[in-house]
Order: sequence, then structure tokens, then C-alpha cells
Amino acid sequence: MSAPIDLGRTRDTVRLRIPAALRQGQWQEQGQGHGPEPEPEAPQGRKGGRDRYLDLLRALALFRVVLYHNFVWFWLPLVFPSMGVMFALAGSLMARSLSRPALGVIRGRLRRLLPPMWLFGAVMIALQIRDGWGPDSEGHPTWWWAKLGFWILPLSTPPYADELSGFHHLVEQSWAAQIIVPLWYLRAYLWYVLLSPLMLRALRRFPLVTLFTPLALVIVMNTFFAEQEFIWYRVWETANDFAMFGSCWILGMAHQEGLLKKIPQYVVPSVAPLIMVAGFWYLQTRPVIDPTVATDIEAWPIAQALWSLGFVALLLHVSPSWEQWPRLLERWNGLVSLLNARAVSVYLWHQVALVVAIPLIDPLWSVPFFYDNLQWLLASQWFTLLVAIPLLGLLVLTFGWVEDVAAKRSPRLFPYPRRQRGRRRAAD
Repeated sequence: MSAPIDLGRTRDTVRLRIPAALRQGQWQEQGQGHGPEPEPEAPQGRKGGRDRYLDLLRALALFRVVLYHNFVWFWLPLVFPSMGVMFALAGSLMARSLSRPALGVIRGRLRRLLPPMWLFGAVMIALQIRDGWGPDSEGHPTWWWAKLGFWILPLSTPPYADELSGFHHLVEQSWAAQIIVPLWYLRAYLWYVLLSPLMLRALRRFPLVTLFTPLALVIVMNTFFAEQEFIWYRVWETANDFAMFGSCWILGMAHQEGLLKKIPQYVVPSVAPLIMVAGFWYLQTRPVIDPTVATDIEAWPIAQALWSLGFVALLLHVSPSWEQWPRLLERWNGLVSLLNARAVSVYLWHQVALVVAIPLIDPLWSVPFFYDNLQWLLASQWFTLLVAIPLLGLLVLTFGWVEDVAAKRSPRLFPYPRRQRGRRRAAD
């Protein structure tokens, strides 16, 4: 069997949280970038309210993305395949919206997605240039300027520098790659949005063929063409990502169309686990590159496509469609609502928080008390996460209002729901 190909977004580097002068060794892992649903809406329930079940899935997927990028635990994508879940939710929302004219729906999706990305891109481009990146850094000035257009419309991966000086070694040299590589999600989402009218029409006429065509495509691409040299690398990268989660997107559309309810109830619980088993079997049969590192499903597109499709099918089969929170989950309403309202911002800026957290921790190694007694804490990835979370909160407060402007809402710094205050006012 062939080894996995590097599609350009499996290069997020995770290093031991110890300054270089005190390191005795270094290690790195590879993993995909992840993203949440770029448009944090939820389909309406029977009475026109939000579906809290889908809101919960989106919030869990986003939280798992942050955990994975901090810890790179290989088992996290197996426990909860965030990407498949998020693309399925997005496909469901897109199918619902396409009851309106397609051109207006696509324009609305782009309006919500692009302004937050433009602001993020302006900051990232400026920082990279400040750290030494520019037209002459890649040897092709004309192509460098042309690629900047992907920051405006991400039909392909926005450009970034693989290695920089790290602001005189203040941060990792690969900081730009760590932050920008996960934007593959926005590229895939954009292509799904653009092609959704055609996919929905095909789904209504040929349901099974349309559902499994992306899965068949990713199997063919990664079985027969994985080792070949491709001139149009960006085309391959985009097509592979599109095919990997295309069946999940279409499955979400099928759920919204009510097609899943037309098949016998025992079919999905019977077939979906078999698809997942096929994905897990494929994963276990892959060549072991490093015996000290567990095989990560996110390095193998076929395995991830199969596992995600089966997992999503089970979630959509259960789909209780909560118009109100179950009593045990009511306490999480505020956090879940906040994450849904700022999903794009959390996704865009969480890697920035994780990267910046490391140089904030490093000076503590020079404090005798910490060095003598708390080396285990300073070297812990949990401590990095603990520092990164408030940083992420600050970044979302600073830049999250762009999501409101993009959605034509009044800008809010902290869209946390205050139900109790509203009830009191209503009672008064």
C-alpha cells in the first residue's frame, strides 16, 4: 500500500513547551487543521426556533478542534470526527436555504464567510511581512503577488511562509504554517457552497449515486494516483478535500430534505457501523512510518472519509431536534450559544492563541521557583491550553464583531445570552 501524501495542511507542528536552551529533545506530530461551521446558524425546528441539538454538535466540534490542535491526540478524531460533523451540519443548512433563489443564498454565505477571513488575512499578511516574508522569499515574485488573491477568494489555500525568523526566535519558525494551514476548511466550505445547487438537484434525482460519488472519488484518487507527481498540486489538494467530506455534506442535505426518514429505521444503525469498521480496518492496515507514533486517521483520507460518513449518519439518525434544552444541558446554553455566535472567529484565531501562549510561558523557566518546583507544569500542554484560552477570548472580543457586521447585525463584543434578565423584564 502507498504511504500517505502530504496535502499541505498536515504540517501543524507541536513542540515540547520548553525553551530551546533547556530542551534535551524535540518531537513533532502531523495533523489536519480543522474548522467549525463558518455560518453559525441552526435549522429551524417545527415552531421556527433553533435546533439546540445541532448547536450542541457544532460547539462540541469546535471545542474538539482546539483540543486536537493543542494535544494532537490521535484518538480524538475517532471519538468525535469534527470535520465530518461540521460539513454535514453546513450541508443541512445549505439545503434549507436553497428553498430561496440559489444566487442570493450563495451571495449571503460568502458575505458571512469572507469579511472575517479578510480581517484575519490582513493581520496575518502584515505579520509575515514584518517577519521577513515577501515577493522575493519564494523566488517567484509574480506568482507570490498572484497567490495573494486567494486571501480574497479562497478557491485555493491562502499563501503563507513555511519558515520565518520567528520574530528573532520569539516564536516557532513555523508559526505562520501552524496558524494558516487549517484554513483549508474555508476553501472546502467555499467549494461546497458554490456547488450546492447542483448537488441538491442531483440528490433529489439520484439519491444513492449522489451520496456515494464523493466517497468513490476519494478512494480512486488515493488508491491509484496518490504516488504520482501532480503539476497542478493545488487542484489535487482542493479536489481531495472536497471528495473526502463531500458525502458528509450531501448526507446533511439529505437529512434536511427528509430523505433519511423515507428509509426503514433499521437501515442506518445497521449500515453505518459497517462503514465505520471499514474505515477503521483500512486505517489499521496502513504502513507504520514511526512505531513510536500512533497512526492518525487524519493522515489517511480514505479512512477518514469512511469513518466520518458512518459517524455522521448515526448522529443524524438520532437527531432529536431540541427546540429547548433538556434540563441537564440548560446550564450550558450560554457557552454553546456564544460558540455558535462566534464560531468563525474562534476557528480563525485559536491557533494564534496556541502559538502565542508558548513565548508567554517560556520566561517562567527563568524564575527559580518555577524551575525548581514546577517544571512539570511549564512543560505540560494543559498549561499551554490554560494560557491560550483567555488569549483566545481576548482575540474573539477584539475581532469577533466582524461576524455581526457580515451578518448585517448590530455589532456585539460579547454575544452571551442573558435569559434570566430577559425573563425578569418580561415578568415586570
